Amino acid sequence: MNDVFLADCRARLAFDLMANTWNPVVLWALRDGPQRPAELRRRLGGISTKVLTETVRRLESNGLVHRRDCGRTAKVEYSLTDLGTTLLAPIEAFGEWAFRHGDEVMAAQDEAARFRDLA
Repeated sequence: MNDVFLADCRARLAFDLMANTWNPVVLWALRDGPQRPAELRRRLGGISTKVLTETVRRLESNGLVHRRDCGRTAKVEYSLTDLGTTLLAPIEAFGEWAFRHGDEVMAAQDEAARFRDLA
């Protein structure tokens, strides 16, 4: 039996990285090249400065995002590392799955909510 999803395994590390709502979204947003924080926030929409900062720091500490200081000013920009780029294909595949099956998942959620309301 292959136990690749059990505790202390590398597959679980990957799932933990993708479990945070903003991690894959920020990685996907950086796919077209380096961006400054304000630009990235506008592109993402719905993310606070604090959450964006926490997210890029987390991604940087995992070797997925590179932070570059832009000279003497307090400006920085973020870009994907080579390792971060390797996650784009799995993120895209997950997005395609969601596009194909999202209606089914939402229908199941609605059905579960109706069942809870009857109970």
